[in-house]
Amino acid sequence: MQTIPSSPSEKPVSLWWRPDLVRLPALSWQRRAFRGFIRLLCRCLMRICAEFQVSGLEHYPCQGPALLVINHLGDADAVAVLAALPEFPEAIAKIELRSIALLRWVMDGVGVIYVHRGRPDRRALAVALQALREGRKVILAPEGRQSLTGALEQGTEGAAFLALKAGVPIIPIALTGTENWRVYGNLKRLRRTHITVTVGVPFCLPDLGRGSQALKIGTQYIMEALARLLPYEYRGEYAYVS
Repeated sequence: MQTIPSSPSEKPVSLWWRPDLVRLPALSWQRRAFRGFIRLLCRCLMRICAEFQVSGLEHYPCQGPALLVINHLGDADAVAVLAALPEFPEAIAKIELRSIALLRWVMDGVGVIYVHRGRPDRRALAVALQALREGRKVILAPEGRQSLTGALEQGTEGAAFLALKAGVPIIPIALTGTENWRVYGNLKRLRRTHITVTVGVPFCLPDLGRGSQALKIGTQYIMEALARLLPYEYRGEYAYVS
């Protein structure tokens, strides 16, 4: 599985097209149990390998659908988020991850919504909408890839589309310290990495109408909400946010 190489200003495009793999995970008891095991494993990893700090969990709604949006810094993002949250949300993940045998086994076990990046993946959007309409929570990274700069990049419009279409609240979740160079470098030195997860106040997008302009404005709302939860050095393209 490959993606078309991109410059810092361009988002990656999946070359592998497998819409047959894009489906909403059934919540069987086996899958629920495996999700519980993975969350426990993530908590253990954070306790052992990191100085882990979580704040804002009082903002996290226990019931009802919601769209969770995160900034994407590195491989440890998923571990940190699953260790922090009180439940396992439906995750939107790039189809390329299936090329890694261990990850394929884990993701097929817990169930994820695969997406083909850089393409009009209507099937992935439809499945995510179905999850929200069934009352589930869906999590994704609006940047569309792991940040190349270590700070926020321009957001893509998928999150705004889902939020506007489903009419669900958005929960911004900001991470710091999960950059690959930082985490893997500290592991080699047997050092713990300071990692933070900050859950922001849920909000809904206003009635922005339809069309591309509505998606652009909605994306701006979402990315600025993430930026406000981050230290200045992590705000990147949204450093102007106060």
